[in-house]
Amino acid sequence: MRDFALYWTARAVSFLGDGVMSVALPWQVYELSNSPTAMGLVGGLQTAAILAFVLFGGVASDRFERKKVIIVADVVRAAAAGTIGVLAITGDLELWHLCVMAAVFGLGQAFAGPAFGSIVPQLVPDDLLVQANSALFTVNPLAFLFIGPALGGFTIAAAGTGVAFLMDAASFAVGALAIALIAARPAARILDEGERRTILQDIRESFRYVRERVWLWGTLLWSLLVLPLAWGPYVVLLPYFVKNELGGDAHDLGLVFSAGGASSVLAALLISQVGLPRRNITFMYAAFGLGAVDLAVYALTNATWQAMVVAFVASCGWTGGIVAWNTLLQRAVPAELLGRVRSLDWLAATALVPLSFVIIGPLADWAGVRPVMVACGVLGAVFTVVAFLLPGMRETEGEVSLPSG
Repeated sequence: MRDFALYWTARAVSFLGDGVMSVALPWQVYELSNSPTAMGLVGGLQTAAILAFVLFGGVASDRFERKKVIIVADVVRAAAAGTIGVLAITGDLELWHLCVMAAVFGLGQAFAGPAFGSIVPQLVPDDLLVQANSALFTVNPLAFLFIGPALGGFTIAAAGTGVAFLMDAASFAVGALAIALIAARPAARILDEGERRTILQDIRESFRYVRERVWLWGTLLWSLLVLPLAWGPYVVLLPYFVKNELGGDAHDLGLVFSAGGASSVLAALLISQVGLPRRNITFMYAAFGLGAVDLAVYALTNATWQAMVVAFVASCGWTGGIVAWNTLLQRAVPAELLGRVRSLDWLAATALVPLSFVIIGPLADWAGVRPVMVACGVLGAVFTVVAFLLPGMRETEGEVSLPSG
């Protein structure tokens, strides 16, 4: 389990830096240009880069040693964040610099995401996947949504956004070092002697595999439709909502994010002890539904503490659903296909998100922040119910069992 401990450490440190960035990036954008449209542009560029390269990242994570893919991606992102940190400290930072950094981050995520998601079964026994995923989603929310945002808010208030960006760069460097210490593993997909396959053929194979399974294509379709309603508005509108509607500052925004992080930690700890229900798909969609409606409820709040309560409940749902989804993929999808299927997962999750980032700011400027948040939350809940009711969606509940805690 030494290798998983190193992987766990890398994820924890990297997510701590990402938590700092989750406060630093929007705060820096709104300092340079107090406009949801500007934040939408930055977020849209990051997700557009993921969309453009994630299928190639999936092929790479199956054809090459996954730890090497992760290391390269982390080093690239460390360089990008470090450059922004220096520019912010020297006072030379402009909005276009943040746009470039966002695109580089998206490129890194496109390769690191499928590799991170598919390497876990190579590090732990099959019967410990639930515990491994729960361990990850104990530390990741703790770092990304709880400690990181609180640290980010404090750092920005005390030393400025430049130092916060440098902290994120350092976290990627430490994460890359930890991954480098993991023992070498062979590539998951090893071609037979004389076999020649193009990247396009590998991608087509993964599409065929997904198309034949309702629980896979149905959930990917759910991601395609719901995550743009959740991700873009959350990143663009929630910081604006806390700052302008609730009258909060960076510290208050960090508290809202941290409340969600605390909830995620508790949910992951509970799952690690009791395991996942036999009706795994039913549990997963119930949890996702609880998270998908959160923006509508945020819009009803009038104080920071109320937004913290919403974040606590919603993050519990998102964490439960994600742990179930990740474990199901790792148990049901063949190892030689897992990287590419995870890339399709990323593709579905990001395909429409750039559009969401682009239009959500102007839409909020036109219709108001609260009405747009309500509409996104309600639509997300409706799509979740429709996906769950697709014929054949729950067939896997009798075919794939997830190990209990």
